[in-house]
Amino acid sequence: MRYALTLYRWELEKLTAQWRVRAVFGVAVLAPWLFVAALRLQDAVPADTLFGRWVHLTGFATPLVVLVFTTQYALPLLISLVAGDIFAAEDRYGTWKTLLTRSAGRGAVFAGKALAAGTYTVVFVGLLACSSLAAGVVVLGHQPLVGLSGTLIGGGAATGLVLAAWASVLPAALGFAALAMLCSIATRNGPAGIIIPTMVGLLMQLASFVNGVDPLRHLLLTANFEAWHGFFTADRYYQPLVTSAVLSAMYLMSCLGIGYLLLHRRDFTEG
Repeated sequence: MRYALTLYRWELEKLTAQWRVRAVFGVAVLAPWLFVAALRLQDAVPADTLFGRWVHLTGFATPLVVLVFTTQYALPLLISLVAGDIFAAEDRYGTWKTLLTRSAGRGAVFAGKALAAGTYTVVFVGLLACSSLAAGVVVLGHQPLVGLSGTLIGGGAATGLVLAAWASVLPAALGFAALAMLCSIATRNGPAGIIIPTMVGLLMQLASFVNGVDPLRHLLLTANFEAWHGFFTADRYYQPLVTSAVLSAMYLMSCLGIGYLLLHRRDFTEG
């Protein structure tokens, strides 16, 4: 465990020094403010997006619109930019032998890198959530939010529900991080570790829109991205959140387990 924590701290230091990580965190902080500024310059609203019709009336709609857009189009990619390259980078630079001789073994290396990728994922989602909420409230105000049942949700309750909605997507986000790490280990190629999970996410989103595949829809990792809708109804319901969280945990453990087995069985004698 001590070696794993040491490697975890080392991986975090390496991540914070990477330009791509700084760029992604910069996007997470600045993009919501640019989105709100663009809304202020026009009368049109993203009415086809959940809560989009209310973006000019209350700042609490902004983080929910950003959440919908991010989970539909960008989250798997932004997560995979780090998680999909964290193992493959050692192949690219030929540093596996050196890394393994400085640690307790493959288990410690795997744990340190997996924890670092998970930390990056949580921090990114947290930054985007807080920035979008702050941008909406500061620029557009903290008027009550109209819920999905038509009832008004006061500022204090809306703040808590918005943050809970963002927190609810973390299981699926970590699931995609685990998938990206698996691809990184299996392919030994950074671009493949980034592209494959991104394409899987897009295909899952497309499959969720197809009629007649409702049983399949509940088995998709992306189902977790919509589980927060029950927070904003008059009679709140949480079963989709519980079900999708369990499913996300299964994806997470399966990908991590397979990834560890691949790394454990790999022959590093030739690089």
